Amino acid sequence: MAEVSEVSWLVQRSASGDEAAWNVLVRRYSPLVMAVTRSYRLTAEDAQDVSQTVWLRLVEQLANLRKPEALPGWITTTTRRECGRKIRQARRMLPVDPQVDAAVQQCTTVEPDAAILRAELRQALRDGLSELSARDQWILQLRAADPPKSYQEISQLLGMRIGSIGPTMRRSLDKLRETSAVRAYLAANLSDEGTGGDHRELAEVE
Repeated sequence: MAEVSEVSWLVQRSASGDEAAWNVLVRRYSPLVMAVTRSYRLTAEDAQDVSQTVWLRLVEQLANLRKPEALPGWITTTTRRECGRKIRQARRMLPVDPQVDAAVQQCTTVEPDAAILRAELRQALRDGLSELSARDQWILQLRAADPPKSYQEISQLLGMRIGSIGPTMRRSLDKLRETSAVRAYLAANLSDEGTGGDHRELAEVE
């Protein structure tokens, strides 16, 4: 594992004006932004506005990010905040209507749904995988494929004895849990009720 994770390197390069690194960051985290905006049921135009605002905020804060590995959480929080702002703006523009008012009030107070939390976790796992060696990445990705590759298929693809696949996979999973990206995600969600589920999902690749 490199001393500086890929996410940290991308953040540092983007902060220094590297356009290619910035484009990689945007491509990597755009699905997370989209997952959050979809949960708020914004119009396509409002969702686009939120997305642009989130990237603008990130540009402004890149140099101040003390823990780049926590970037998925920062993006999720910022996107939710901007979605809430959009909804409140729409509410001020709507004529008074008890039914509309109740619906908007519900949207502005809703907690993040499972889709957002799952999207954030998947992003943390992708970032964590990028910190592992190519061999560790391959064995975890093959087992987590849909459908999962069998031990026999993994043995043929990676040239490993079937008996060594299980222990190797567990070691790779342990390394994944210790990556800076996954540790940052778990630390940010340690007090959440869903943390136990996050650990279970990490174990699903076994």
